[in-house]
Amino acid sequence: MKLCPLFSGSSGNSTYLECGKKSFLIDAGMPAKHIENALALAGSDMSKISGILITHEHIDHVRGVGVLARRYRTPIYANEATFKALPSAVGNIPESCLRYIASDCDFFIGDARIQPFRTPHDATESVGYTIFHGGAQASVLTDIGHVTDRLLSSLYGSRLVLIESNHDVDMLRAGPYPYELKRRILGNNGHLSNKACGQALVRLYKSGVRMAILGHLSAENNHEQLAYETVREILRAEDIYDERLHISVAHRDRPLGIFEL
Repeated sequence: MKLCPLFSGSSGNSTYLECGKKSFLIDAGMPAKHIENALALAGSDMSKISGILITHEHIDHVRGVGVLARRYRTPIYANEATFKALPSAVGNIPESCLRYIASDCDFFIGDARIQPFRTPHDATESVGYTIFHGGAQASVLTDIGHVTDRLLSSLYGSRLVLIESNHDVDMLRAGPYPYELKRRILGNNGHLSNKACGQALVRLYKSGVRMAILGHLSAENNHEQLAYETVREILRAEDIYDERLHISVAHRDRPLGIFEL
């Protein structure tokens, strides 16, 4: 299994996965041309993509979905509630491209088993995904307001997770966002802070996670070094040192690199 975060942030999200002979994307939240260019940097192209898995309907996760479906006839996987809630800016998705999934039922793309799981976010029915292939297991989850035991149980056994580390709480509270937006981000269905991400990774390390990619960083309320150092400090306080759990930070505007399991 290979995984490459193409984009990760409030301006757009997309993650590339390669499982044997099949490749797919989780989200397509940037314009189609940007995704095409990023895939080329990752050594692939849209003609090789067997599907796009949607986590939820917010525009930074679906901006390019309609164009890519129409241009390449790429299958689009999402639960019914998410399909119904897609913004009009996505445009028409050909009916032949629609693949309806249930949020807690496994499905397959080739010989990759994909397990969707519900996430706490202010979307219609948001999900994350755990992917199983050839004895490897990885999980992708962003846009999560808080961490629950049930959520973490969906990740147990994954060696690699791409997990949200959206904001620094002090930066957010002191920043220029209006009060209601701050309240939304800090709420139980908002976004995960650096500190909460670090605390989740302490528990995930004990379940087998050995590589973590911090994602969906806010441009206004976070930066890569701050997210990394905050998470790393929490891990070190629990005697989880650098060589035990490798931490990377996904870029907002370009691919991070290939992670192979």
